[in-house]
Amino acid sequence: MGRLDDKVVWVTGGSAGIGKAIAARCVAEGARVVLSSRKDDRLARAAAEVCGDRPDAVFTRACHCGEPSQIAATVAWIEQTVGSPDVLVNNAATNPYFGPLLKTPPSMWDKTFEVNVRGYFETTRAVVDRLLAAGRPGSVVNVASIQGSRAAPLQGVYGMTKAAVISMTRTLAVELGRAGIRVNAIAPGLVDTHFAKTLTASDDLVKLYTDRAALGRFATPDEIAGLAVYLASDESTYVTGQVFTIDGGYTAT
Repeated sequence: MGRLDDKVVWVTGGSAGIGKAIAARCVAEGARVVLSSRKDDRLARAAAEVCGDRPDAVFTRACHCGEPSQIAATVAWIEQTVGSPDVLVNNAATNPYFGPLLKTPPSMWDKTFEVNVRGYFETTRAVVDRLLAAGRPGSVVNVASIQGSRAAPLQGVYGMTKAAVISMTRTLAVELGRAGIRVNAIAPGLVDTHFAKTLTASDDLVKLYTDRAALGRFATPDEIAGLAVYLASDESTYVTGQVFTIDGGYTAT
């Protein structure tokens, strides 16, 4: 306990799934945590679930991470209300199209890139600008996917955006390392979340995954959260530019 004492952590996409699990772990480790997602009602429910015995440590702010103006307003609000973020967890994502890559509707291509790539970039820039201005170290944790480093049939655009996140992670780690700002990524495999329901609701798709995964199953959100806490904490002060795969051994075979 106390691994994140005195730190302010901003978790995007924090109202459900992996983001909510990361937020709960960060609160338990002593951080003040800001949850953001698009809808206030979902944020309120999530805050009540993750706060534990520290209700005053959780803050919420609706923010559409596909809208740069909302990102700027949210970061300014966090700075004034909670304090400048020490840690950013980029988790907000979308995957509106499931089908052959060449059949992707242009509107869904644009939406996926706006949230999954531009959103990660703009939130990172807003937080890092403040860290650099204050001369403070910090940590950015990007939630990517194994789909960003391998073929992603039927999820091609989503996979492309996650490949971009991995590239962004490595480039920013090199550019920001001398300032003490670390940038790392987590690449989960299949996780039992509402976001992945298109996959987890299909017995055939689940079987394709679990038959190959060394552990023979998919993950729970909490199994991703522990690594995020490590990367957010001072235990990982010599770790940057890395992509950590958590996939139950799926990509090992």
